[in-house]
Amino acid sequence: MQIKPLYDRIVLSPEKNKSQTESGLMLPEAVQEKSQIAKVVAVGEGGTFDGKESKIQVKIGDRVLYNRFAGTEIKLDGEEFIIIRQTDILAII
Repeated sequence: MQIKPLYDRIVLSPEKNKSQTESGLMLPEAVQEKSQIAKVVAVGEGGTFDGKESKIQVKIGDRVLYNRFAGTEIKLDGEEFIIIRQTDILAII
């Protein structure tokens, strides 16, 4: 991958949407919920913002829960990625 995030930004690879319910019903794409769980694939180096140092709390390979409407979605080499700020990560799973 050729993405190197800057400052406190993190690149995520989102998990695929579930196309089937737990009872076995197939769901069309129009009603599938977007997953909020993703794998960390690249991290920035942190930095100082407004006089406060921002240290990166996640590492490559972590599975995280992120804010539903956060970040910028991009496609690179046929794969989907989301670039978000560290503060948009809600939890490490």
